Amino acid sequence: MNVDNTPTCPVIANHIKIALVGQPNVGKSMLINSVSNSHLHVGNFSGVTVDKTEVLFDYKNHHFTVVDLPGTYAFTDYTIEERVTHDYLCAEAYDLIINVVDSTSLEKNLQLTAELMSMSKSIVIALNMDDEAQKENIFINASYMSELMGIPCVKVSAATKSGIETLLDAVISVKEEPEQETKLIFSEPVEEEIARITQYLTKHKYKAVNSYRNIAINLLKNNKKTYAKLHDDPIWTELQPILIEASKHVELHHDSDDIKEAFAEEYASFNRGIVAEVLKQDATVERKTLTEKIDSVLINPIVGIPIFLFFMWGLFQLTFEIGSIPMDWIDAFFGWFGETLGATISNDDVRSLIVDGLIAGVGAVVLFVPNIIILFIGIALLESTGYMSRVAFLLDGFFHKFGMHGQSFIPLVTGFGCSIPAYMSARILKNDRDRLLTLFIIGFMSCGARLPVYVLFIGAFFSPEMAGNVLFAVYIGGAMMGLIAAKILKMTAFKGADEPFVMEMPKYRLPSAKLIWHTVLTKTMMYLKKAGTFIAAATILIWFLSNYPQNLILEEEYATKIENAVGEENKSALSNKLAESNLEQSYLGTIGKFSEPIFEPLGFDWKMSVALQTGLAAKEVVVATLGVLYALGDEVDEENNSLIKAISKNISFASAISFIVVIMIYLPCLAASVVFTREAGGIKYFFYLFAFTSLTAYFMAYIAYNIAKLFS
Repeated sequence: MNVDNTPTCPVIANHIKIALVGQPNVGKSMLINSVSNSHLHVGNFSGVTVDKTEVLFDYKNHHFTVVDLPGTYAFTDYTIEERVTHDYLCAEAYDLIINVVDSTSLEKNLQLTAELMSMSKSIVIALNMDDEAQKENIFINASYMSELMGIPCVKVSAATKSGIETLLDAVISVKEEPEQETKLIFSEPVEEEIARITQYLTKHKYKAVNSYRNIAINLLKNNKKTYAKLHDDPIWTELQPILIEASKHVELHHDSDDIKEAFAEEYASFNRGIVAEVLKQDATVERKTLTEKIDSVLINPIVGIPIFLFFMWGLFQLTFEIGSIPMDWIDAFFGWFGETLGATISNDDVRSLIVDGLIAGVGAVVLFVPNIIILFIGIALLESTGYMSRVAFLLDGFFHKFGMHGQSFIPLVTGFGCSIPAYMSARILKNDRDRLLTLFIIGFMSCGARLPVYVLFIGAFFSPEMAGNVLFAVYIGGAMMGLIAAKILKMTAFKGADEPFVMEMPKYRLPSAKLIWHTVLTKTMMYLKKAGTFIAAATILIWFLSNYPQNLILEEEYATKIENAVGEENKSALSNKLAESNLEQSYLGTIGKFSEPIFEPLGFDWKMSVALQTGLAAKEVVVATLGVLYALGDEVDEENNSLIKAISKNISFASAISFIVVIMIYLPCLAASVVFTREAGGIKYFFYLFAFTSLTAYFMAYIAYNIAKLFS
């Protein structure tokens, strides 16, 4: 295929802009990736978090821009993806539509095609997966189909790259034609009403961008935007009675009082007619397909869930075991880089800003990249093979009891490792309400960053024999509270009738390595670009609050004491005491003292309040903060015996239980909160999450504190 990869200007005479449209699982992304040497531009559609992929390439002296629109079954607004596709097709500027159709499921896919034909837009149909259709003895007469529909229909295979040039030739041909007349014919009563409305619009010379036929169809389908445009026009007074009679006529013909249902039947009848004419399938002995054989095991009511749990366990292990190897390298690199660069900076304040603030912030972002890469490879494999819809089928029943869907399980179980990839993986939930509900619950799944805090407090108050059981109870308790919280949210903030949960069971397919690489690369780069800058800036802010204002008199006083001290142990103790005093007098310490009365009912002192607030940056910081506050230095970990003794000596058992409960529930780390805000769709959701988690954590910790006091 002769495709030039020289970068070009997208706005020239021979430029062709294409909207790539199709139902989910028809291979749209794989099709555009099969165009060799194409240039991928990835971003977001305006105002939403839905990925926008544009492909630029040259072919036969034409410059192509292909916009890959989110998959949609029909022109509805059930999901944000469907709204994006519908709004783009209706409002944006493009030359024509390539409608990608699954050749092995022609009648179902033509549902969207029929609706596209009513738009008066130029269309080319790509009959994708032709290789799979042939294996199933399905043969489509593409030339006759083109003649019947008035639209070029081209057999292609994204997997084998066959038919790509023919498809592009058809696109060029349609672009050069003055107008395309599609042959979407409805039943006689509908056509009569379309003719009446069209005649009326013609008589009054109504000015419109779309054809009168397209306007008439939209009016009959009760399209709100079309009604809104005509409502303020003087012709509306006469047109409204015509539309009322037209609707009654169509509904009477279909024996239905739902005009949408009537048009669904119209499209289905048209599709059946096309399929009957152009599709031939050799008669074979009826036997189970490979997909049916695999499904008999994977969605078996007895062994299906255990198999899935094993798959998720494997993905979980790969994400956070293999991911920990490069994480250690990345952590060591940034530690070495900070020490090396810090040694060249003489000014203490500048060195602390660069090393403890900027480098630490960037390192915190990059540290999560291995987890994200491994996780999204796993999710992309599950999606591209067709297994993800089986996941929803298997788990929907259980999660439905808590107001959630089966697909919520993926981001929730991912949350036990890290909330950041968990929030990002919530994109698999297509419905806005389901996705938001899941995003609010992910924080209840204790991420790996909270583990050091749990180990520290459990080690201080429980015997080694009981520690493992207590830790298990903490994790399970958090998950159960999350499900209960989901039920409460479903009954309050997200209340309403359950949306229908309809799943497609696509055929199992081998994953495309190029498509998976593209998916993982783009998502990872978007994470680094969008989240990284905010996280680094916020980490510097935490550094500033914990280091200023500086008390020079106190510094000089302790410098003299340290100089006169005998023995390294005494000098270290004085240094730690200085660090504690500095932190107490810092802005962060002041905030801790100010907020101490708020947390007093939970059994917290100001030091525990400060630790919670530094934990907003990263939960691991809680341990280091407690080390500084208890005059042990910040180079301590959850297994530091001196810190464990200090915790058990200075904090009561009831306060420790209360503290653990707050750590379990309250706002995720700064990095995760930034990603949550982005995925939820706006800063207002961050404040909702802050209020929800804070109030829940406070309420549950208060109960836990008072119950624990009874046993202590």
